[in-house]
Amino acid sequence: MTNGPGSRRQLQSRVRPRLRRSELSVPGSNPAMIAKAVASEADVVVIDLEDAVAAQAKVDARMNVITALNDLDWGRSGRAYRINSVDTSWCHDDLIAVVTAAGRHLDVVVIPKVLGPREVWFVDDLLTQLELKLGLEPKGIGLEVLIEETRALVEVDAIAGSSARLEAIVLGVGDLAADQGMRLGHVGDVPAGAGDVWAYARHRTIVAARAAGIEAIDGPFGDFRNLEGFTASAASFALIGGSGKWCIHPSQLDAANRIFAPTAAEIAEAQAALAAVTEAGRAGNGAVSVDGKMIDAATERGFQKLLDRANACSTMPPAESP
Repeated sequence: MTNGPGSRRQLQSRVRPRLRRSELSVPGSNPAMIAKAVASEADVVVIDLEDAVAAQAKVDARMNVITALNDLDWGRSGRAYRINSVDTSWCHDDLIAVVTAAGRHLDVVVIPKVLGPREVWFVDDLLTQLELKLGLEPKGIGLEVLIEETRALVEVDAIAGSSARLEAIVLGVGDLAADQGMRLGHVGDVPAGAGDVWAYARHRTIVAARAAGIEAIDGPFGDFRNLEGFTASAASFALIGGSGKWCIHPSQLDAANRIFAPTAAEIAEAQAALAAVTEAGRAGNGAVSVDGKMIDAATERGFQKLLDRANACSTMPPAESP
């Protein structure tokens, strides 16, 4: 089900591309940490008004978001903030106060604890009213949603296609682990030998996101001192088609930015394969063998997507002079 008229294909055409190898979350109650995050190499910085902010500090934290959006130099980082969930007393004013005061400098609103399309529609409709009232670009503010409940995972297909504003789905493993009754401690703590306990949720989220033409972002790895564990978690998500990783500490950014961008070896292989396909096409052949591996239209498509990703990540080597 979609929000308003139009097919899912039409929704895809309205989603603007945004690099999301790393999304750094920072408490909205700490201006110093916000400034440090905004100056970092994060693709997207998410100022949090939800879980990272105590109840008594939530109202005052909105002003920190407004000040950061209006006054700080965000460089190339996407500008985002996470509101409180729609079933709380804070959500309505989280949207109205921040968008009214700083909507012209805002890229994305992150909605936590989404259970189905209804929560997305509520935020989408309120943003539409604010854009009309304030003279902002129509549908100019994008959305991300957090899948944090088992019910949300069941509804993830409907959620992924629910709004033309929706740019990404984030798998929120902390709350999801609790809701599913998983016997885990801190986020990212998985007993040795247990394998990827998030395999189903990850694949489910990525398939729903890709089918809707949006991005899938993996949830956080709680032990920011364990860079090896973070790297392994990010690499496994990248392997199956994920676009990026939610980060909770600046020390995780370099690994995320590197892992979710094609490597030099992958780029070289793709370029060689596509060159061979082009040459085979000139000779009237539909498939070609490169280094003993058959390449046809399906593998050609995969290699082209990899090069498109490399261009987006600015990791493509410069073209050689003739």
